[in-house]
Amino acid sequence: MSSHLNLEDQEQLDELKHFWKRWGDLITWVLIAVLGGYASWMGWQSYQGKQAAQSAALYDTVERSALNGDLALLDRSVNDIEEKFASTTYAQQAAMLAARVYNDKDRKADAKKQLTWVIDKASDEGYQALARLRLAALLVEDKAYDEARKQLTVKTPEAFAPLMSDRLGDLAMLQAQPAEAVQHYKNAWKGFEPNADYRRLVAVKLAALGADPEDTTAVETKK
Repeated sequence: MSSHLNLEDQEQLDELKHFWKRWGDLITWVLIAVLGGYASWMGWQSYQGKQAAQSAALYDTVERSALNGDLALLDRSVNDIEEKFASTTYAQQAAMLAARVYNDKDRKADAKKQLTWVIDKASDEGYQALARLRLAALLVEDKAYDEARKQLTVKTPEAFAPLMSDRLGDLAMLQAQPAEAVQHYKNAWKGFEPNADYRRLVAVKLAALGADPEDTTAVETKK
């Protein structure tokens, strides 16, 4: 009986050797690919976690320097987060915060630089749209109306369309184009939710121009 069992064991062993000789290399490479892919995924998850933690720490420095008015530290920390963690939300937030501080401190060129960075580098379309709105406001202050218009006419997420239209209306008024302003204000009014406070402000602007937001016919604006 023992000899019979040994013979069966030997046959199974021979079959296993034959199978492994034929398919062993392929199985090995498949396992390497699978395990390597898993290791890469785990490594990427670990990398992502480290990126998030490090960018969060740098953003805290940006926020603290902005709050304390430490512009030298703000300069360094915002540059660091943009260079090392450009793809993170923290970098986009840091650039927007730095732009506001620079504008408040009359460092207009630096404010524009940060807003332009968000427009060019941000992965979030909402941040890009917000940066365009703020950059357009700075360009209007410089009377760079054509450049401001370019920022306001770029396609943005639908939620920002009414704000873009409202700013285009303001820009048209600055350029003594009331009829065009009315059209932009009407577009803004239609885009806002009925109970939005901003919608009432747009309605006031239209009323000042002698226009009814619900009237789709051409109107003669007040001079």
